[in-house]
Amino acid sequence: MSARFGLRSCALLAASAATTLTIACTAAQADSDNEQKVLLKGSTTASYFWDDGSGRAGDTGMPASGKPMQKGLAASPSWPLLTEGYVIYKGKKLPFFVGDRGPGTPSNRGIMLDLDAKTFAELTGGTFNPDTLHVDGVGGQGHIDIDYVITKWGPGVGKKNQPVPFSTGAWARKDTNPAEPPKVVAEEEPTEKPAAGKAAEPTEEPAGGKAVAAPERVSAPASAEDTEAEVGASSPVSGAVLATGILALAGGGAVLGRRLLKS
Repeated sequence: MSARFGLRSCALLAASAATTLTIACTAAQADSDNEQKVLLKGSTTASYFWDDGSGRAGDTGMPASGKPMQKGLAASPSWPLLTEGYVIYKGKKLPFFVGDRGPGTPSNRGIMLDLDAKTFAELTGGTFNPDTLHVDGVGGQGHIDIDYVITKWGPGVGKKNQPVPFSTGAWARKDTNPAEPPKVVAEEEPTEKPAAGKAAEPTEEPAGGKAVAAPERVSAPASAEDTEAEVGASSPVSGAVLATGILALAGGGAVLGRRLLKS
């Protein structure tokens, strides 16, 4: 009885684990559905700046958006002001919004995003120096290759697509043909499960009259009773009983043989 109880308990635990896994996967899918919508993805080289209106370190004045200089405020040569998104550098992910214009001439060389110095420092492991407005502890590094994701376009003028150099003047033109968001193909769930032991039938027939091949079924797991029967048939205990029976028969035959010889 204890062996059978143990097998049934294992089967129940396995079923419970499968249910827990299903719930976890469903929750993960829900979290994924709640993530921000991706409108544009790409890669570029990013520089950094910090314009606080003090005129220090090449400061060009307050940001063009009218927002005060702050962590997360970036400059773009072509995206609309107040566009939002995030950047990724060596696994680190930080948000930004477009609050200024730039880089100017560097954008002609492929440097298409100017991050604020504090964000740049956090991404690279450096330290923002408020006296010099530079990032210390990065060996003078001023450019990094980043991935960017746009999650919201700003309402004003500017190019709603891959960034282009400031010299093109795209930052001053209204974009009436924004980039199409990357398409995500989701798998459709079947409306009904096929009966046990019967292959799933195609839900519809394509043009030409050729039937769609039914999906391959996966055999259902054995029940606890079936598992117990299989274990019982191949268990060491059953083998030992069988061996004992054979030895007993052999011993009885030997005794019978000796009696026949004596008689």
